[in-house]
Amino acid sequence: MTTTTGLTVSALAQRVGVRPDTIRYYERIGLLPTAARTSGAHRRWPEDTTDRLRFIQGCQRLGLSLGEIGDLLSVRDTGACPCEPAGPLLARHIDDLDTEIDRLTTLRAELAGMLQRVGPDCPDPTPGTWQPSASSRTQAHT
Repeated sequence: MTTTTGLTVSALAQRVGVRPDTIRYYERIGLLPTAARTSGAHRRWPEDTTDRLRFIQGCQRLGLSLGEIGDLLSVRDTGACPCEPAGPLLARHIDDLDTEIDRLTTLRAELAGMLQRVGPDCPDPTPGTWQPSASSRTQAHT
């Protein structure tokens, strides 16, 4: 089918703040429907494609993968509310974030402890670490 109306790749990319390659990639992997073509084979998307792209961007900001976004779009495209499949997906991402926050909190505490031990009288580190052993620290301070 050929068309003369709709948004070009460049116009669509500019509206949502992505590169034209991103638009073509999303079409290729099925996140965007196949665009209508002009008689010169140029892609043209309807205006509402910007809403779909903004949905994709919003999901990406939440940390969802393109595969997960595709799953939500598949449900959304049926006309059904994507809330039911989104619930467990978002809960899983919250659990992942909580795990990462715990890991980063532990890392921060380790770094803060290391920083407190940095000083002019730095004893030899314990083998396998850069931290001095407890006995080296005791000897350095006596």
